[in-house]
Amino acid sequence: MNQRVLSGMRPTGALHLGHYHGALKNWVRLQDDYECFYFVADWHALTTHYEDREVIERNVYDMVIDWLAAGIDPEKSTIFIQSRLPEHAELFTLLGMGTPLSWLERMPTYKDQMAKLKDRDLATYGFLGYPLLQAADILMYKAAFVPVGEDQAPHVEITREVARRFNHLYGRVPHFEEKIAAAVAKLSKDDARYLEKQRRAYQQDGTAEALAKGEALVQRTAAARPEGWADEDTELLLGHLKGTGKTVLPEPAVLLTEVSKLPGLDGDKMSKSYGNTIAMREEPAEVERKIRKMPTDPQRVRRTDPGNPERCPVWQFHQVYSDQPTKDWVWEGCTTAGIGCLDCKQPVIDAIVREQKPWRERAEAYLADPKRVHWIVEVGTERARTVARETMRDVREAMGLRY
Repeated sequence: MNQRVLSGMRPTGALHLGHYHGALKNWVRLQDDYECFYFVADWHALTTHYEDREVIERNVYDMVIDWLAAGIDPEKSTIFIQSRLPEHAELFTLLGMGTPLSWLERMPTYKDQMAKLKDRDLATYGFLGYPLLQAADILMYKAAFVPVGEDQAPHVEITREVARRFNHLYGRVPHFEEKIAAAVAKLSKDDARYLEKQRRAYQQDGTAEALAKGEALVQRTAAARPEGWADEDTELLLGHLKGTGKTVLPEPAVLLTEVSKLPGLDGDKMSKSYGNTIAMREEPAEVERKIRKMPTDPQRVRRTDPGNPERCPVWQFHQVYSDQPTKDWVWEGCTTAGIGCLDCKQPVIDAIVREQKPWRERAEAYLADPKRVHWIVEVGTERARTVARETMRDVREAMGLRY
């Protein structure tokens, strides 16, 4: 089975081109190589917009339609809604029992959001705790990877720390040493000696290479499935190798994805709150109107003035949408005043309209049959529920709550 990837988005309604190039394009590509779980993070939306309850449901399904229009295939990927699974809230609560408050307060995005959203009352437990809720979302599905850009990597790192602490506190299951000995006995003598050598090297000297070699041995053995081997043996030996006990909640790894940074129409970050977006399903005439009104190099006042593309937001769109010959033509024409700004903008208009055409066509089918969209979400949510229940069974057992 392919390794699992998990990611999610807050339901802000219909998505814009920044969402597509920043995340969705990668999601579509990943579903061919991984077991992908993509969820609507509606509880996360409430951490900053808890008073906007009226629009959440509409936003949820508008966003899911954009996912499907972009190419997310419900046959390849599991699409579900966070709030439909109370297991997320339970794991969030249980992880909160042992997570230091200082871990949440030091998150760089916590201070950034507090500064950006000064008009909102964010002195809430939900806002402070949202990185832990995000950790619960990821750990619930025992994801091997979380696709993020570099700016989101700290969220995955705190998830790893939370998992590490949980496994340290609760990984010592009853009869742990006996179970370890039984799992080691299922290895060949050479493999057992090799694993012990790597375990000592890692725990005594902190050698990362030794940990990687030991993990590789355990994973190879698990893939070969020798007689009597169980999934618990894999978890026990990985925990034994790290000195943490049984790995109840595996630590996810960051999957740094290629991100095309598409700015807003004004050159700032593309955001609905800034009023500088182009929706994924924007009508062609509106796309043309918005691009034609984009600001350009402020020092190019007259048509005969040479310009500098690096001072122009439209040039950043060319970086995403244009091939090299077009970019060469734009650079030459702008710096020599050989072309005007409207000439420069036309290839961008054409490229965006061309990109959006299949999205609008796919979306029409779902807009005409909303029950189909609801059914896709229902099926995905039940698929996710199966995994969530298995995880919570393991968590409750580890914490002594199965009574």
